[in-house]
Amino acid sequence: MRARRGQSQLHKVESGDDLDSRRVSELKNIIGSQAVLHAPEDLMLYEYDGSVDRALPDAVVFPSTTEEVVSTVCWAREKNFAILARGAGTGLSGGSVPVNGGVVIGFSRMKKIVEIDLANQRAVVQPGVVNLDLSLAVAKSGYYYVPDPSSQKACTIGGNVAENSGGPHTLAYGVTTNHVLGLEVVLPDGEVIHTGGKPLDCPGYDLTGLIVGSEGTLGIVTQAIVKLTRLPEAVQTILAIFNSVDDAADTVAEITARAITPAALEMMDQLALQAVEAATHAGYPCDAAAVLLIEVEGLREAIEVQTEEIRDACKHHAAREVRVAQSEVERQLLWAGRKNAFGAMGRIAKSFYVQDGVIPRTRISETLRFIGQVGEKYDLRIANVFHAGDGNLHPLILFDIRDHEQYRRVLQAGAEILAYCVSIGGSITGEHGVGMEKSDLMPLLFTENDLTIMGKLKSVFNRDGRLNPSKIFPTSKGCGEIQVGKQWAART
Repeated sequence: MRARRGQSQLHKVESGDDLDSRRVSELKNIIGSQAVLHAPEDLMLYEYDGSVDRALPDAVVFPSTTEEVVSTVCWAREKNFAILARGAGTGLSGGSVPVNGGVVIGFSRMKKIVEIDLANQRAVVQPGVVNLDLSLAVAKSGYYYVPDPSSQKACTIGGNVAENSGGPHTLAYGVTTNHVLGLEVVLPDGEVIHTGGKPLDCPGYDLTGLIVGSEGTLGIVTQAIVKLTRLPEAVQTILAIFNSVDDAADTVAEITARAITPAALEMMDQLALQAVEAATHAGYPCDAAAVLLIEVEGLREAIEVQTEEIRDACKHHAAREVRVAQSEVERQLLWAGRKNAFGAMGRIAKSFYVQDGVIPRTRISETLRFIGQVGEKYDLRIANVFHAGDGNLHPLILFDIRDHEQYRRVLQAGAEILAYCVSIGGSITGEHGVGMEKSDLMPLLFTENDLTIMGKLKSVFNRDGRLNPSKIFPTSKGCGEIQVGKQWAART
């Protein structure tokens, strides 16, 4: 059973006991008295992430070395406690929510950039390194780390690896897995393994690719080897303004049909624009039906040509205005509006439930219409802010968390939206992960045989389910407590 917001539940793996004072002392002896939290008021800070789910851990520990992670994992195994790794808690699918209680391993003290090798465009980092800090560390040398989730000022590399995080600028360059070459991983029995390495390709099975995106269910990452990329010679940021959502959506397909792959191609609808502009004053038009935020980068001459092509594509689909940022300040302000869009929703609603469905980019118009119909059906406002270039939707369903009936409708609406995405050839997640939020929807995308094979693979690494239990895979038959309409339930 899920531990939803306001319904914290503690379940140990099998028959584990509560964390009594003796066991607290044992943990403190292993990792240090200042590195263990166990008081209820402290644990409440670690019962949630950016999703709508909550559950209390039994303890939170903060190791400083891989050896301390190993010692904690071995102790938890001996005492029969679940183990869950946590970065900054910015995830949006309940991936770091300790639904089975147990011990949360927080990585805020393992935040060293171990090595920067500019000659070979590599860096070695601990999991607690903040995403943006890595780019800042190499910016003066003309490099950066490409994956840029909207939470990049706070989210950590370890969390990005676990969720295979994306971001606006991964349209052209790929998501986290395309920039991670090797990992140091602690398995649930305390064994430490190393996957991949600094070479671009290593022989044997691609265990690095397997662990990236496994949401902490196969092992705990304690170090990562990542690629660094040269900063582009020039960057151009374009804001296209439309009086019609359909026109904006059709422009997305038009741009890619012209053999242009922008570094980023984002879309926001009117409700999102109104919240964003009130929060950031970035110059977004509140009366527009939608805008596209488009960025091209590379050689100066090439992006000048691409900018004109994009301008023509936008005008072809009735854009009322196409602006090109005239300064770095204007460019950064436009991006501040986009990257702070989720937070801006607090101006127009007490809570929001963000979805992460993926669709073919040629189906954006009809999907947005369907989302609007879902909003009307359940009497909910839904704002749309998303990575239009790769069809990764982020409907933000606005509601009041204190209204239990409204909350029920929100969950139902979210499930119907994701089921629709699958029905037209898409997926239930593009970058936020499955976590506990979408686990019961996995049968929409995979057959029973598919899920069985995945479960067998998981058991090779995590035989007793001790690592991050109750995540990714269904906890009940079919779609569990969230039932979706039959018309969307068939796999395509």
